[in-house]
Amino acid sequence: MTPATGTGGLAVEVTVHRGTFTLEASVTAAPGEVVAVLGPNGAGKSTLLGAVAGLVPVSGGRISLGENVLDDAASGRFVEAAERRVGVVFQDYRLFPHLGVLDNVAFGPRVRGRGRAAAREAARAWLDRLGLAELAGRRPDRLSGGQAQRVALARALAGDPDVLLLDEPLSALDARTRLDVQSELKDHLADFPGPCLVVTHDPLEALVLADRLVVLEHGRVVQEGPPAEVARRPATEYVARLVGLNLYAGRVDGGTVALADGGSLVVPDHDERGEVLVALRPSAVTVSTRPPQASSARNTWPATVAGLTLLTDRVRLDLEGAPSVLVDVTPAAVAELDLGPGRQVWLSAKAVDLEVYAREHPEPGGADRQ
Repeated sequence: MTPATGTGGLAVEVTVHRGTFTLEASVTAAPGEVVAVLGPNGAGKSTLLGAVAGLVPVSGGRISLGENVLDDAASGRFVEAAERRVGVVFQDYRLFPHLGVLDNVAFGPRVRGRGRAAAREAARAWLDRLGLAELAGRRPDRLSGGQAQRVALARALAGDPDVLLLDEPLSALDARTRLDVQSELKDHLADFPGPCLVVTHDPLEALVLADRLVVLEHGRVVQEGPPAEVARRPATEYVARLVGLNLYAGRVDGGTVALADGGSLVVPDHDERGEVLVALRPSAVTVSTRPPQASSARNTWPATVAGLTLLTDRVRLDLEGAPSVLVDVTPAAVAELDLGPGRQVWLSAKAVDLEVYAREHPEPGGADRQ
């Protein structure tokens, strides 16, 4: 069996070919660090986890965990999945239906070579730790979604892994249970000494659980960094949509950005020049039915209401103009302004509410918009 690597960091730099899809990604996770991997369907998130787990062969590159090389295409080294000290929590949990909770959790230690009694002893310790002791004799079909998720996590941890991989760990739960389990999961991950990769499509889940975000699109890493930084300065349209921002590409010259899709925006003048992205919060735009008169907003432009969507306590307006924009208003404002498809309106936004930053990886196809 592969020797334990302690709490070494995870380093992944791989190329993976799967049919017509290619993943080319470089991802690292330090000991004790939780890295959330986000991306649209088909971006390569599960392929990345599969490669680290040894379930998907790499075509090029290298995967290492501490000093232990798990995969190296150049040398031909490949550690089988069963020999890797990797704990995995699958999206559907994959608990063994014919085994009770205790023996499901004991499966990890058994795979690591422990005898039946020792494996069960380790399993009981994890069941106690995760508050599952009273469920030891139950079969998976008698567990709630939250209980099954906790059991799957206990099974992954009981194998004493050096790295933890979670593939959409909360997606099978209903909204109420997800909030409860999310808090518990964050606490458990904080106690895990090794690196952890969490694949998720839920931006709130990523922001709550992770120390760092890695965003995949079309098999490539398009952005990474602390959650607050990614949320404040999205690099692509997909990321902007995740965090609820409008995003525009353009060229700045002092205090004015000429937008790639038409129109311009006045921004704080930091004497910048060149290609930039501009992020704008939907709540930072004011809507009126006539041109603003006296206003501190330096950006005003006409637009047409293309659609309205109710989002709990607010209404999101889809407005076509130069630039087009999504704006959040109250239901009362919709009624007072008589807003509906086809309605002509005026928009205004303060220069200080625009976040402007360099565009490091320009995407083909013009401006990025939420």
